[in-house]
Amino acid sequence: MSNEVAVHEAEVKGGHGLATPHIYWHPGKVTAVHRRRYFGQEPATIWLTGLSGAGKSTLAYELEHLLLERGHPSFVLDGDNVRHRLNRDLGFSAHDRRENIRRTAEVARLMNEAGLFVVTAFISPLCADRQAAREIIGPDRFVEAHVSTSMTVCEARDPKGLYARARAGEIANFTGVSAPYEPPEHPDITVDTSRMSIEEATRALYDHLARRLG
Repeated sequence: MSNEVAVHEAEVKGGHGLATPHIYWHPGKVTAVHRRRYFGQEPATIWLTGLSGAGKSTLAYELEHLLLERGHPSFVLDGDNVRHRLNRDLGFSAHDRRENIRRTAEVARLMNEAGLFVVTAFISPLCADRQAAREIIGPDRFVEAHVSTSMTVCEARDPKGLYARARAGEIANFTGVSAPYEPPEHPDITVDTSRMSIEEATRALYDHLARRLG
């Protein structure tokens, strides 16, 4: 029995939220080493966190494009897009936000295991939820990127009109208005789209990943 199989069987026996003990891990023939050699990269998840309007989605798609242009397979998991399908049953309560992050982290982990770079664009306002995502994805593959654009700038932009609606009481539990945002204490990288162009911020994120690029 391989170490990987032994670990997963131990998790099954220990419960870990599984509904039944009659579940077994089936290892494949393609290993992480095979995938690294094939794709020429060490996969990671770049977790963009910041206020609404900070520029997370724009940066995510620019970074995805740059990675692909340089021959590095990648994919964006955008907060709004994920809520259209996978997480369409979730609202914005503390519980639902936590579940939103958990599901997304599990998807990102699977994509990393497939050998891809993943770029997420989620407000993910609570440190505890981001830490949970780090644990799911794995600390060696989790890159916390704080898009630190200030509340003043984000609200002045208000590209979706959400701050105005939140101020008017039309949106409950809105981060920065009626719900808290806890900035990362020790992010792996910080970019501010009010001080950097999108191109500069994208390049900074790309350069941070340089050691993982083949």
